[in-house]
Amino acid sequence: MPEPGQDDFVPKPISKESVPVALARAERYRLLNDPANAESICRDILAVDPENIEAKRALILSLTELFDHGLHGILQEAQELAASMPDEYRRLYLNGLIFERQARVQKLRSLPGWGNIAHDMLLEAMALYEKATELRPSGDDSALMRWNACARMINSHRQIRPSPDEGSGAQSMLE
Repeated sequence: MPEPGQDDFVPKPISKESVPVALARAERYRLLNDPANAESICRDILAVDPENIEAKRALILSLTELFDHGLHGILQEAQELAASMPDEYRRLYLNGLIFERQARVQKLRSLPGWGNIAHDMLLEAMALYEKATELRPSGDDSALMRWNACARMINSHRQIRPSPDEGSGAQSMLE
C-alpha cells in the first residue's frame, strides 16, 4: 500500500441509478452543515451525469458554504457553474446567492472595511435577485425572499454602508 501523499487516489465512479439517492444524501449533508461531504457527493454525481442541474445547484450551494474556509478557486468554480445553468432565472438567482454569501463571509471575518465590501456585494446580489424576480416561475418567490434577506442584513447592521471612495465595488473584489 502506498504511503499517504505518495500517490493520488482516483475516485471510484458511482452508478447512474444511484444519482437520486446521492442527490438526497448531498442535500442531507448540506443541512447537517457538512458542505465538504455534500460537495464530494455532487462531484460524484457530475462525474457520471455532467449536465445534472440539481447536482450543479447543490454543488454551487456547497461551495458557497465553504467560502469562509478560504479554499482556493471555489468562488470562480461557483461562478462558472452558475453560468452553465440552462436558463437565465437560475443563472441570475445563483449568482445572487454567490454575492450574498460572499457578503456574509465578510461579516463573519469582520476585517477592516468589511461593511463596505459586504454592502457592495449585497447590492449586487439584490440587483441580480431583482432581475431573477422578473423571470421567476409562477409560485416561486425565492428571489424575492433572498432580496428581503439582503435588505434586512443591510438594515440591521450599521457597519454595512457604502464605501466612502468611488473606486471600490463588489465586482472588483471578486476579480
